[in-house]
Amino acid sequence: MRKTIIKIAVLSVTFLFFHASNTGARENFNLNSITANNLKFSDELNRNGIFDRIKPGNNDSNKKTEKEWTIMVFMNAKNNMEKNGLKDVNEMEMVGSSDKVNIVVELGRMKKYSISNGNWKEARRYYIEKDTKPNTITSPVIKKFLNANMGNWRRLASFGKWVKKNYPAKRYMLIVWGHGSGWEKNDKSLAGKGLSHDYDTGKHFTTPELGKALERIGKLDIYGSDACLMQMASVVYEIKDNIAYIIGSEDTEHTDGYAYNAFLSSLVANPSITPAEFSKVIVDAASDHYVLTENDSTQSVVRTSSLANFRALVNDFTYTVTRNISKETVKSALSKTQDFFMPDNKDLYHFISLLIEKTDNEAVKEKGKALMRHIKKSLVIHNRDVNTLESFWQLPSYSNACGIAVYLPDKSYDRDYDELKWAKDSNWDEFIQWYLAK
Repeated sequence: MRKTIIKIAVLSVTFLFFHASNTGARENFNLNSITANNLKFSDELNRNGIFDRIKPGNNDSNKKTEKEWTIMVFMNAKNNMEKNGLKDVNEMEMVGSSDKVNIVVELGRMKKYSISNGNWKEARRYYIEKDTKPNTITSPVIKKFLNANMGNWRRLASFGKWVKKNYPAKRYMLIVWGHGSGWEKNDKSLAGKGLSHDYDTGKHFTTPELGKALERIGKLDIYGSDACLMQMASVVYEIKDNIAYIIGSEDTEHTDGYAYNAFLSSLVANPSITPAEFSKVIVDAASDHYVLTENDSTQSVVRTSSLANFRALVNDFTYTVTRNISKETVKSALSKTQDFFMPDNKDLYHFISLLIEKTDNEAVKEKGKALMRHIKKSLVIHNRDVNTLESFWQLPSYSNACGIAVYLPDKSYDRDYDELKWAKDSNWDEFIQWYLAK
């Protein structure tokens, strides 16, 4: 009986508190009208406390400040790149967030590969602030997650949505940092198949899963893969919706990855920069770094609004080729095409240029040149290749890496390719199977 009286008393005070501005409610309040839902509400108040139910108002002081840019980095260092992840966060802290720019990172790490910075094992979300300690992460930890599976695409989606909600901005960029292998998801010869390979769980994203994650996150001005082998037609087409510009490498990346301090310095100094120009700054910052450190690299920017015409021109070209050129001619061009760490990944522009050199068919030449123009003038808006060691060490040249790679196998077709939107919407898969058929 005493508990009931206490509950009714608490409910009475609560009702008056929440309805103080409603004169009718004050005058007509009747204890006899209490419902079961009212009593349930009072039970919640007894457990949680009355002030747990009070929500902030909608006045300007409670609104999150919208900045010019929010940069979010999903950094899966739960693998043999752990020390590189810590290094890149420290690069970000050389610049830090500003009154116009948010920099937010989710860093996952494991104990095996680095013992620095406390050797913690979990995932942490940081709001990056400037410091003067090049080897120690000092930015505030916003959230911690034990046993986080950084190879789960839903985790990426959750991170992106949370950042956009809590750090609003006019412009957004998302970087996915970690191991990458283009669209390939099952090659057992690769330590980091798929994207964002988590050594603790053995999981990673496939290309369609990356597309799902980005769809849930919503509009992004720039997406960047700070990972190997991701700038492929099959990848950029999968993730194109809600993204304006996509940055990536046709080949493997050096473990230094992006030059975070360089491009973030440019952004903080000029937060009104457009997404197109900022994308170029990121590519140039990485490429300039690799010139200085004498490491070969490829980086490019793809404009997603050009992908619809790109697909149409690819379809026209491949259709015309299959009706006017022999399979042997195609295979001959393919064998000389610029390839990358995964030999089935080849530069599309270079392939087309070699193929049209080998034929006198005017229709093929016309369709090929139209596609090449589109790649150079519209699709790939910026491309940098670094070949600093080529002449000395006789390494493969990137001179024919023109910004967008494609799947061009010379032996067999992988049926996993059928799962991709690019294979479903274009006739590239049919073209591969045509020239491979005996």
